[in-house]
Amino acid sequence: GTAASNKCLTECKALVTPSTRNGHRVFSYTLESHTSAAFAIMNELRLERQLCDVTLRVRYKDLEAVDFVAHKVVLASSSPVFRAMFTNGLKECGMELVPIEGIHPRVMDRLIEFAYTASISVGEKCVIHVMNGAVMYQIDSVVKACCDFLVQQLDPSNAIGIASFAEQIACTELHQKAREYIYMNFSQVATQEEFFNLSHCQLVTLISRDELNVRCESEVFQACVAWVRYDRENRRPYVQALLQAVRCHSLTPNFLQAQLQSLDWDPQCKDYLAQIFQDLTLHKPTKVISCRTPKVPQLIYTAGGYFRQSLSYLEAYNPCTGAWLRLADLQVPRSGLAACVISGLFYAVGGRNNAPDGNMDSNALDCYNPMNNCWLPCAPMSVPRNRIGVGVIDGMIYAVGGSHGCIHHSSVERYDPERDQWQLVAPMLTRRIGVGVAVINRLLYAVGGFDGANRLSSCECYNPERDEWRTMASMNTVRSGAGKEEMDGSLGSYTTGVCALGGYDGNTFLDSVECYDPEQDTWSEVTHMTSGRSGVGVAVTMEPCQKDLPQCQKSEGENNKKKSICLYRQ
Repeated sequence: GTAASNKCLTECKALVTPSTRNGHRVFSYTLESHTSAAFAIMNELRLERQLCDVTLRVRYKDLEAVDFVAHKVVLASSSPVFRAMFTNGLKECGMELVPIEGIHPRVMDRLIEFAYTASISVGEKCVIHVMNGAVMYQIDSVVKACCDFLVQQLDPSNAIGIASFAEQIACTELHQKAREYIYMNFSQVATQEEFFNLSHCQLVTLISRDELNVRCESEVFQACVAWVRYDRENRRPYVQALLQAVRCHSLTPNFLQAQLQSLDWDPQCKDYLAQIFQDLTLHKPTKVISCRTPKVPQLIYTAGGYFRQSLSYLEAYNPCTGAWLRLADLQVPRSGLAACVISGLFYAVGGRNNAPDGNMDSNALDCYNPMNNCWLPCAPMSVPRNRIGVGVIDGMIYAVGGSHGCIHHSSVERYDPERDQWQLVAPMLTRRIGVGVAVINRLLYAVGGFDGANRLSSCECYNPERDEWRTMASMNTVRSGAGKEEMDGSLGSYTTGVCALGGYDGNTFLDSVECYDPEQDTWSEVTHMTSGRSGVGVAVTMEPCQKDLPQCQKSEGENNKKKSICLYRQ
């Protein structure tokens, strides 16, 4: 045997002489399939119980213990917990039989199989258990796979449970995705069993979130009422805390009155709601209410307009992507219209169809639904109204002034979307077209405009409870076609008020901006725009796009009178 070994060593001393043409070269070879092949063989050895050096005895609750044989090196390679267990001097280092508790045997079986095969198959019923086991043994790839699967399975019936589970196991990504789903689908989630099993603290936390995606605050209010009714005897003490979290000043007086009459409230809660009802109906200034800001794309809509003739276009602009979307056209082209948004629906009101074959003022009200990209006609106004102003109070549209041919209206009518009906209300004190309309504290302001003979600086205010108009302080400058916007106190030094931007005074396109303070009943000039303009659309957003905006430049189309209505969809 010794002679044979010496002979082998002698034979192995042979060398490859370097080529004189290519110099010294290095030979490198990698067999990419080696790792998977090696693990496949190790898995065969495990299944045949060969070369195994550890047995895991898994016991879960009252179930009978199950033994799993494996190779320590394979387990350690897939799980930091097993690696620490077998290499850091812990008592398990020298143990051939290791007791394991707190994990179901079927879950351990799948995790061991994953360590050898890098593959795992999990169904809906056991994914929670598998993910919990993967978290326990820090198998991050399995945790990520389970997380992705659960995100795909999110549903109104399970979102709260998944969010709670993710919080318990400190899975931040899944917890965030589940909560976002709850916020986005609050109205559907609020009808599920999981919602009714929330604690009062959990519910207060949920309804306090700005991200709740609701069409109106009454959805949140009704969800809280349903939660209390689910276990009325034990939950009545929490009603006051819930009401404080609901943004009750965003509710309408009619809704509040109905709730006060129909529900059996504790005296303290009844007084609280009655006070809010009084604040709203007396049009008292209230502290700035944080708006619900769901994480849905905020788009600017533009409808109709004029370029050589009236247009039927409806387009939407995404400020963060810079992209325009061409949407379903208006059924009849028109310019001089007004627009507003109620409960996620876009309404186009009045206007005029200026066409080569003739002009026609419009009494139409059309409703656009972004969910199906369709327009539906609603009940028409009592008279056509071109260059109309609109405002929204308590979910109802107020159509203010406008013209029909040579007739300049002082009349005002109100549309109720739930009944699809218009109703005439008290007329303005002055005829107005091109009037600016704004709503502050549930009061409707009509500002400036043109009465058929003169541009106006006058301002009047409508009280829906009294159904009457009263004269307010006049602007410092006559303005027709000025842009108007209400301020809620979140910008600048004005707590609440109306801003009038630009307009036309009969001779000049104005660049001045003045603001109205309803508490002082005064107008004051605050700034100047970069150029004069009339027929300007104005909107306020507190979440500007986070990217560089291009410098404003004059375009050839600036004098083409392409007037359109732009609104943020909220």
